[in-house]
Amino acid sequence: MKITAQEEYGLRILIRIASCKDQDGMSIPQLSETEQLSQHYIAKLTRLLRMANFIRSTPGNKGGYVLAKPATEIIIKNVLEALGTPLDKEFTDENGAVMRFCTSSVDCSSRSLWQMIQMTVNSLLEKITLHDLATENETNRTIFDALSPEFLKIK
Repeated sequence: MKITAQEEYGLRILIRIASCKDQDGMSIPQLSETEQLSQHYIAKLTRLLRMANFIRSTPGNKGGYVLAKPATEIIIKNVLEALGTPLDKEFTDENGAVMRFCTSSVDCSSRSLWQMIQMTVNSLLEKITLHDLATENETNRTIFDALSPEFLKIK
């Protein structure tokens, strides 16, 4: 799994918006200043987040962006997918063709390892909400510090 700059910055913008206490939200210039990114790039990322229904714009001269739904309902895996490519995409070769058959038992073994790692990451990302990342409280800290086997268990 590779996280792109677009996914990283888009997630950071979403966390900023979720953490904002102002009912008008955060404007593109405010987000640009806090994240040290160009306003053009912020506009591109907020457009993707708005189209995926994670944020909405507030009207008026002091308008900005606010969450379109509660942070507890925004799953991080869905955010990353909206900002980039699906995270659970099958392994492909350099031409993008799906690799269905193994020509070497070593290739098969190593591929299954990466698939297991990807499944574990996907499972974790399906359990983390924007609320978990945007709020700093004892419950969230305990979850992230412990990362117990039960928390990571694949269903």
